[in-house]
Amino acid sequence: MSVPLDRLYHFLHDVVDHDIIIYRFWPHGSKKLEDLWPLMPTTSWAKEMIIPSVVFHDQEPLDFDLWTPDDFEKAWHWYIDSRSSKQDPLYHHPLQSSYYSSLHLRSRVWPLNIYDYAILVHSEKNSQEADRYFQHGFLPVYYWSHAVIAADWFRYAEHDPVLQYNAAAFAQDFLIYNRAWSGTREYRLTFVDRLVQAGLTKNCRTSFAPWDSDIHYSQHQFKNVDLAIARADLETVLPANTHDSCASADYNNQDYAQTGMEIVLETLFDDSRLHLTEKSLRPIACGKPFMLVATAGSLKYLRSYGFETFDDLIDESYDLETDPVARLNAVIREMSRIAAMSWADKVILWNRLHLIAERNQRRFFSAEWQSSIVQEYVDNMNQALITMNQHCTGKHWLESQEINRSVGIVATRSQEEIDRVVTYLALKNRPGPGVGQ
Repeated sequence: MSVPLDRLYHFLHDVVDHDIIIYRFWPHGSKKLEDLWPLMPTTSWAKEMIIPSVVFHDQEPLDFDLWTPDDFEKAWHWYIDSRSSKQDPLYHHPLQSSYYSSLHLRSRVWPLNIYDYAILVHSEKNSQEADRYFQHGFLPVYYWSHAVIAADWFRYAEHDPVLQYNAAAFAQDFLIYNRAWSGTREYRLTFVDRLVQAGLTKNCRTSFAPWDSDIHYSQHQFKNVDLAIARADLETVLPANTHDSCASADYNNQDYAQTGMEIVLETLFDDSRLHLTEKSLRPIACGKPFMLVATAGSLKYLRSYGFETFDDLIDESYDLETDPVARLNAVIREMSRIAAMSWADKVILWNRLHLIAERNQRRFFSAEWQSSIVQEYVDNMNQALITMNQHCTGKHWLESQEINRSVGIVATRSQEEIDRVVTYLALKNRPGPGVGQ
């Protein structure tokens, strides 16, 4: 399945009342430094110099240490080698490579423009990673990207007749999607282990993938040893998961029609950040109750966007538990309680839960809610652009020019282009309101 994310980025470019140059990873999903490219390349160096650069890192959680200084240096040399200028060999000078490598992702936003910051658009709150980016010359801008994406991906759920509530059609209590378990998702192995121990697999519509990132789960080295499991027979207990990475961009109406509620396994769990993806919004779009296996405070995060959760009917105290193992065990305990109920009591519970889920679905598809998500992005971006205009000394460009001179690089831009940038920079820093403020 092809996910046309560039359409989203063009939209996010156009709704901001300010010129910006968007950089995103292409192909989508890549995290290779050489794959960070402008959405709409410009042909004017002078224009690139005076327009704010915006790096979108909004699909996955931020990871400042994902790339090493050596990775940035290699990416710089690769970029220089990919260009055709006769003076490019001079850019391989150690002063050049070390300087650009020190700029982290901004080393791929080239040429260095006159702004002190580059904007970094992300999708997480309570984020120490965002703070680290800020400390290294980036201006973080939050928006709930997955909410905008989910509104597109799940738009047919609003009208899907198969999703109409019918408790008599429920074959299992719980729907659980569990594909990848590497990286930040290692807790999913622990969750499956607890599921088997609690004897809940018969109550679940779920599956399991024994391999992820070319590693068998029995060989996985747990980052959090408290989540480590001993058993190596999970693939014999659960059916094989054969879904690909695009599966979360769609929904299976039969799965939702035949289960009582979804247990959502989010991307982040053993973390302090709030980062909810389309996984959490899929049951909402499909009118389904849910429990979130996510970071502490995720239900509160959802409620801040106007959605209801189920605390009068489900013990949601797990959302307050900061210890990941205790939070996981609390979810399993509540699942066990529900699974042990009589069918008559379950029907009463499903009826009440689905009344709340229907209200959530109406809110999700309301024009008011969907426009509020976009407006939050616009407001946050506009505030960041004000800050950008207040910090526009040209320090990076001036420093790069000094390094160019020291290694013998002669200016390849016309004097007219350079004068235009210098004039613009002077106007930005004169007393009183500056250009674009």
